[in-house]
Order: sequence, then structure tokens, then C-alpha cells
Amino acid sequence: MPPIQLFDAASCTFTYILFDAASREAVIIDPVDQQLQRDLQVLREQGLKLVWAIETHAHADHITSAGLLAEHAGARTAAPEGCQIGTAAVQLADGQVLQFGGQQLRCLHTPGHTAGSMSFVWEADGSGGPARHVFSGDTLLIGGCGRTDFQSGSAEALYRSLTQVLFALPEDTTVWPGHDYQGRTHSTIGQEKRGNARVAGKTLQQFVDTMNQLNLPKPQRIDEAVPANLTSGLRHDAGGDALLSVRPAQGYAGDVSPQLAWAWVQAGQAVLVDVRTDAERAWVGFVPGAEPLAWKQWPGMAMNPDFDAGIQALGAGDRKLVLLCRSGVRSVAAAQRATELGLQAYNILEGFEGDPDTAAQRGRLGGWRFHGLPWRQS
Repeated sequence: MPPIQLFDAASCTFTYILFDAASREAVIIDPVDQQLQRDLQVLREQGLKLVWAIETHAHADHITSAGLLAEHAGARTAAPEGCQIGTAAVQLADGQVLQFGGQQLRCLHTPGHTAGSMSFVWEADGSGGPARHVFSGDTLLIGGCGRTDFQSGSAEALYRSLTQVLFALPEDTTVWPGHDYQGRTHSTIGQEKRGNARVAGKTLQQFVDTMNQLNLPKPQRIDEAVPANLTSGLRHDAGGDALLSVRPAQGYAGDVSPQLAWAWVQAGQAVLVDVRTDAERAWVGFVPGAEPLAWKQWPGMAMNPDFDAGIQALGAGDRKLVLLCRSGVRSVAAAQRATELGLQAYNILEGFEGDPDTAAQRGRLGGWRFHGLPWRQS
């Protein structure tokens, strides 16, 4: 039962989906925001329930979709505790085990590329016995390793992670790297121990000298990606001169700020549709006059079979629709579906509660309530 390996060509990033065949529970490792719809489609096609969205570290070359997957698929987010990704629901420690169905994923702290970097070991149960896999992120690549010249990197720590932690795994363990730039997909611990050009047969000092002489260019997206990844890929984009203008979007009419959406509703120019679950509206609060129409429902965040009929009724007569969810994620998917049905649908940025802050608390950075727009408690 090998993992499903997916590839983002823009960043040469591998994303992995692991699953338990009996329960269909799944884990995704290092998802990319630009590939959200692809990953959701794979989950649907395979009949999988995503229970974990996991990071190997805070990436510098792409933005994660972990926070988006928590909204869309009901997954819990998990990240290495040393990476300071405060929005992750679970802060992972060395040796910790994550369960999905009858399968287990074991965390290995492998610092060096970053101080918090982790690798994940999966001994997949199958008919031929356990098959060993390690998902090494940017710590161990095929024939190479991650750089150590920025973002709390340490060549000395990376050498120890490679030689004392990863190379201590059984030699038949399949290595699934976080990136590859030459079309390769996987290797083994044995192959890397004997043939990795960066580390095989080198002393600590030789390795440190090699890493210090790489002189690699700065990652193009580091200034954007690292801050976004410290909040699980969830960002606030509404503000300033964009508050009262529509932002273009792909697959639906556009993104609007909470303030612009409310102005449209007050003027009778749009219908406000709350696509959160019934439970969220009851527990967290609701907007008076908003039309309740869940995109997904608890338990299990199952798709609402009545959504299509409901949204078509609300948008009848070419009425403009502005869609509200918790943090502006599910409302994107709902707006895209409404557009497929021939309706004019907009997503409300930031949603009702906004994204979580560094303490994983919502309602402090943005959102409908944060901006003082009308709402009530049940």
C-alpha cells in the first residue's frame, strides 16, 4: 500500500496522501495551497476521510493548504513544535505517534534544514508484511539534503539528523523526499547511506564545509511563504483601499470584504448566504437576516445534498449572492459551485470569525464580528 505521491511543478514539492485501506482514514503531508482542488479531488475519488494535515516544517518555497484542508475536509492540523506554527491544532514532539485508522505515523525530530524540521515514519501493514516508509521533507533529498543557510538552519544539526537518525532506519526503508528537481520520485535509506553526494562517507567537518560553500540564491517566495506558513497558510487580505472594491477570483465572481458585502446587503443589491453548519450558527453566532444554507454539515462535515437546490432558489432572478463561512474558505468552494450553476456569487473575505492568531484563537485578527458588523448570539 504505497503512499499517493503528488507533485507541484512550480515549487517542485511532493505532497503525500497516506491512508488506511479498511477505515479509509487518510493523512496528507506537506500540501500546497495552489493544489487544494487537486488534493480534494483525489480524496473524493479514493473515498478517503482526511483526519490529519501535517507539515514537515515551515516551508520557504510554497504556501501550505493545511488550514484550508481543515476547513474543507474537517482534518486536524499538526506541525513540529519547534517550527512555531501556532495555528496547528497539534504540536508534534519527537517520538509522538499519529493514528489514522489502523495505521500509525511516527514523528522523528530531524533538525538542520530548520530547527523544528521533522520526518515521519510509516510502517504500512499489508498482505506481504510491513512496508517501511519515511517522509523526510527537506532533511533528506534524493542524492542531497536541504540547505542550512537561513531560517534557523544548522549544518551540524543536519549532519546528526542524517547520520544518526535517518540512516539508523532499516536500509530497505523507502525515502519519500519533500522535493526533487530531476524527475526522481523515491529512494531508500540504503541507497542514500552509500551514495548521497552531500553526506555519504563524509566527516562532520567535510559536510559543514560543503554546506557553507553552496552559495545558493534566496528562495523567491521566502518573504511571503514563511509568514503565511506560520499560520497554517491562512492569510488576511482584506484591508486599505481594497475594502470597498471587488477582487478578481478564479471560478466565481470575486472576493469582497465584509464591509462591502454588508453595504450591498443593506442597499438590497445582494443576498447574504451563511454557508456554515447549523451548529456553528447556533454556538458561535449568526448575522440577522442572513439566509442559512450549509455547504457541509456536522458530523463528519458531509456535503449538504440540498445545497444546489437551495442556492439556486436564493439566486433566482439574477440576484447577487455574497457567501459567508467561518474564515472565508468553505465560502470559496460554495461560490465556485454556485457559479457552476449559473449564479453570480462572491466570497466574503475573512468570514465570520477570521483566521486563528498565534495562540490559535479566532476573532482577534479579522472577520465579520471583528469589524463590528451586525451579529447575534442564539
